[in-house]
Parts: sequence; structure tokens; C-alpha cells
Amino acid sequence: MLEKPGPPSTDEDAAARIRELVTKGAMGLGFILTTEDCRKTYEELRARGVEFTEEPAEHFYGIDCGLRDPFGNHLRLTQPAEDDVVPDDPGAEFAGS
Repeated sequence: MLEKPGPPSTDEDAAARIRELVTKGAMGLGFILTTEDCRKTYEELRARGVEFTEEPAEHFYGIDCGLRDPFGNHLRLTQPAEDDVVPDDPGAEFAGS
């Protein structure tokens, strides 16, 4: 959902419940944006008041961070790895999740 819930498509009570669910992450990931320099883009957007849920971190697929749009949608900002990389153990990175 990449829109602000509310009239006329939903009444105000339902819209408030939807916004609460989106804010809690119940709607899942909105989409992934790519950038050439994740850390630089993170700093630029943070300086403009963007709400980040995760700082940039290195992963086998590149560097990424989490952010939230003004309506609570969860997004990812990713700097893909320069080379196609396959982890030694594909499930290891997510085992602690």
C-alpha cells in the first residue's frame, strides 16, 4: 500500500486501523530502491528528515538500510554488490531473524 488510507475509499475509523497496521510493519515491505552509494544517500536523506528504521549494513548482496515513508510504508535502500555474490551458507544471514 503506497497511499494514505482515508476517505473516500475508507471511513476514518478503518483508515486509522490501517495506518496503525502499516506503521507496525504488518503490510510487509513496500519496495526496494537502489543507489550507487547507500551510506551517502542515507546521510543525505537523514539530513532531510527521513525516518530510518535501520542504518546501512553490509550483507552478501550489498549494503542496505531500512526506512519508512510518511505513511508508514517500509522501504529498503540498497547498494548492490559490485559482483554477483552467493553466500557460503545462503540461510546463515537470516538464521537469527
